[in-house]
Amino acid sequence: MDRKVILCVDDEPIILESLREQLEKHFGDNYIYETAESAEEALEILNDLEEEGVEVAIIVCDWLMPGMKGDQFLLQIDLKYPRVIKILLTGQADQESVDNLEDLADLFTLVAKPWNKEELITIVNNGLRNYE
Repeated sequence: MDRKVILCVDDEPIILESLREQLEKHFGDNYIYETAESAEEALEILNDLEEEGVEVAIIVCDWLMPGMKGDQFLLQIDLKYPRVIKILLTGQADQESVDNLEDLADLFTLVAKPWNKEELITIVNNGLRNYE
């Protein structure tokens, strides 16, 4: 079975490092962990992975980022990769953006910053089950 990707998108490198460390510590070598500091960089990574035939199972994405915000990014993701589990990680998303994602992009859930590690792992684990 080919390993699938968990992609984390946030404009703060320290957040990405922390997410990756927590996910890797829990899920080990069962998944490939990718990070992007912007929605644009994440789209490039997704294109590269698609060309390589690698599936992305989950995207954990911040809402407030320079350039394209997380809700717009996840809406684009849903159009091209509807099976991908989409998790919005934020302390600042407005309710309208969250509602739009739930209605239009099949948002799996919202995780508030600062997040609880155990809660995040449980959510990602549930998301992976849903993906399979």
